[in-house]
Amino acid sequence: MKIQVINPNTTADMTAKIGAAARQVASSGTAIVATNPTMGPVSIEGHYDEALSVIGVLDEIRQGEAAGVDGYVIACFGDPGLRAARELARGPVVGIAEAAMHAASLIASRFSVVTTLSRTKVIAQHLVHSYGMEIGCASIRATDLAVLDLEDTSGAAKASILQECRLALQEDEAEAIVLGCGGMADLAAELTQDLGVPVIDGVTVGVKLVEALVALGLGTSKVRDFAPPIPKPCVGLLEGFTREA
Repeated sequence: MKIQVINPNTTADMTAKIGAAARQVASSGTAIVATNPTMGPVSIEGHYDEALSVIGVLDEIRQGEAAGVDGYVIACFGDPGLRAARELARGPVVGIAEAAMHAASLIASRFSVVTTLSRTKVIAQHLVHSYGMEIGCASIRATDLAVLDLEDTSGAAKASILQECRLALQEDEAEAIVLGCGGMADLAAELTQDLGVPVIDGVTVGVKLVEALVALGLGTSKVRDFAPPIPKPCVGLLEGFTREA
């Protein structure tokens, strides 16, 4: 089985970290291919960044389909391009916010999302609503760390995340924590040990969900909503995305 884990930003160090986390949980027969687009923002911290990243994500899906990839994980907490990616892919495509929230709902009555900049809380709130998680989501807390701050190995980023996790447990009555950025993928195990509650990283959960779906022979439905894109020409910078009839 081949699973492509796509970091939608263009920062290769973060892609490597995400890929390492994915490989730690992948089954022995699963090959993890960790990629990022060659075009787009270096980090995703708002609606504009997300919109710019989607074309790169779709290009990665397109290449993955040509290479025979069995399923995909979109490793950004905004799940950018998720539904469009499902139109392109034969196999399952899972977003890490979607995966983490669903996993949290199975093991805790209430969870809190701990994310990066405060401005991204609105994006997380939209996803909570979209995934039907309002009842289970106790709070969305921001550390006000920039995404690229997560690449700092001094421990300062982890300390900020740990503080917000503790506040979520104490003040918001959360029973589990969902990490709100793919760049936090390497912290879940340590934070679980520190806090004594489940801390859920969507990258690793996403890999296991895709593995299960592929093993069950379940791909993306090609009826109606996720049917393949309608063939039509694209022009200008997107000429390469033209789909022939």
